Amino acid sequence: MNVHLESYLSGKTVEDLAESKRDFLEIGRRSGNYPMATARRDGTVSEVSVWCSNDYLGMGQNPQVIAAMHAAIDTHGVGSGGSRNIGGNNHYHVLLENELADLHGKESALLFTSGYTANDGSLSVLAGMPKDTIVFSDAKNHASIIDGLRHSGAKKHIFRHNDVAHLEELIAAAPADCPKLIVVETVYSMSGNIAPLAEIADIADKYGATTFIDEVHAVGMYGPQGAGIAAQEGIADRFTVVMGTLAKGYATVGGYIAGPAALVDAVRTYSRSFVFTTSLPPAIAAGALASVQYLRSSDVERKALSGNARLLHSLLVAADIPFISTDSHIVSAFVGDDDISKRASQMLFERHGIYVQSINAPSVPAGEEILRIAPSAVHNQNEVEDFARALSGIWNELNIPTASARDWFTSPLCGGSRTATKDGLLTQ
Repeated sequence: MNVHLESYLSGKTVEDLAESKRDFLEIGRRSGNYPMATARRDGTVSEVSVWCSNDYLGMGQNPQVIAAMHAAIDTHGVGSGGSRNIGGNNHYHVLLENELADLHGKESALLFTSGYTANDGSLSVLAGMPKDTIVFSDAKNHASIIDGLRHSGAKKHIFRHNDVAHLEELIAAAPADCPKLIVVETVYSMSGNIAPLAEIADIADKYGATTFIDEVHAVGMYGPQGAGIAAQEGIADRFTVVMGTLAKGYATVGGYIAGPAALVDAVRTYSRSFVFTTSLPPAIAAGALASVQYLRSSDVERKALSGNARLLHSLLVAADIPFISTDSHIVSAFVGDDDISKRASQMLFERHGIYVQSINAPSVPAGEEILRIAPSAVHNQNEVEDFARALSGIWNELNIPTASARDWFTSPLCGGSRTATKDGLLTQ
């Protein structure tokens, strides 16, 4: 059995596992009619409005993206035929990498088959190859970052979430002659809060550290042409390597890194998750290319997403519903109980035709369960208002503690100061 799985299952009974088992709702999104979808549960099909999709901008139904994919399938068929270095290197892969490098103002870019493998594969090389590298990783970093750093074998220090004073304390104590790598996300996937990038860049400059930023939940949605949070703050050039995904704002699948050519070439040569896997189908690369190009020229979707997120924030504040952050479009309503969170999700589905997923361990620490709500560019104002009313009614009916009852604004949860769960898979 996998050692990580053994650790997670340690001490758990069959009954424990049955209670924590995740049920996957079958969703059939309807192109041209997002956010509406058909949902299949227990043999019954119903219509739902989806409020937890990572297709934040609705690009999965964009006509230009669909047309690009159809054309590539007609020309090249449905698969790539191999890994990038053995028969699977299509011209669309090269065009997309060039486009992504240009988007981020970097020398080079490299595609992976997923965001997970991009983090895992690139960090295993970037942290592992320079001898005696010491890594400084945010406590809330994604599992793919954690795995990549584990696979690198590098020594690492975990600093408290978004706590730059703790980061500097750790990096100042490290040997001055050792290579240093700082790894953070820009928008955190569960809380929705944003890293203090300028302060992190200052620390990197002061101590001569290389930087790696994960912009997965930002590319397409923030910054000039959708280049991300660092670009939005005008400091993209202060970070060495940027990592992003094609599966969220760009609505296809795949991941990538962009950075100095020498570092990208090292990853291209030595990353196991790049070298030893079949490349993205040409149609996926073509669709992603069309999506990136479209969002470089259109702000309409970004403005719609931002407006809907701001509206939902204000409505939940008015309803006294605690949520973790107003920083971004990820609106994580804090429940703090697994059973109640699942019940709230079920009631939204059954009574209101609203699908929003309850999130439990190991995605978040036990006792910090949330409803991870994602208003999108394809929801309208009335739908946002209806959602807030539905959530407020269920919140009151289930007697979930309100923001006032939790003294929420002084809670350490709002600052994200807790570390990853000790009994889950995300422990660093």
